[in-house]
Amino acid sequence: MNDIGVALRDITAVMERFGISYAVIGGVAVRAYGIPRPTYDLDFTIEIPRERLADLFDAVENEGYTVAESYRSGWIDEVAGMPLVKFRCYIQGQGVDVDIFIAEKPFQRELLKRRQRVETPDGDTWLASPEDIILLKLLAHRPRDMSDIGDILFTQGELDWGYLRRWADLIGVREPLEAVLKQRDKYI
Repeated sequence: MNDIGVALRDITAVMERFGISYAVIGGVAVRAYGIPRPTYDLDFTIEIPRERLADLFDAVENEGYTVAESYRSGWIDEVAGMPLVKFRCYIQGQGVDVDIFIAEKPFQRELLKRRQRVETPDGDTWLASPEDIILLKLLAHRPRDMSDIGDILFTQGELDWGYLRRWADLIGVREPLEAVLKQRDKYI
């Protein structure tokens, strides 16, 4: 098992032990739904009250992960309007970052309702749906994210287009979604 697989196993075991609803997002999900590519970190969306974060931090530290003191003192980062905390560990000499997005937005809560249990090369786990991964990638909108969307669209075939468009409108990514779909339609 590679370092990402070990970290995935560790963190999902903590989530399941604590009864935390989670979904893997990011590169690991793209590997499951799109064309496999290397990834060097783990990304999760989880449902946890902020007052339970200290318990989660203790649990991951018991597994050998580090939590920055700033998070321990109550600071929460934010990416694309979504609250975020991070862990880090070293496995076989490699640093593995774990980004934990706290589900406080309606879109994130819906993402968790739609999650799917999927067998991945790194183990059996809960993944966000392909549609939700596309929406998250549109929010991040980096070149790698746009390529990931293309890979998912290429490999997944039929998706829930109504869901994609409805949430794209609600989270403000309808224009980039339509641009991606228009680009995709040129090659079909």
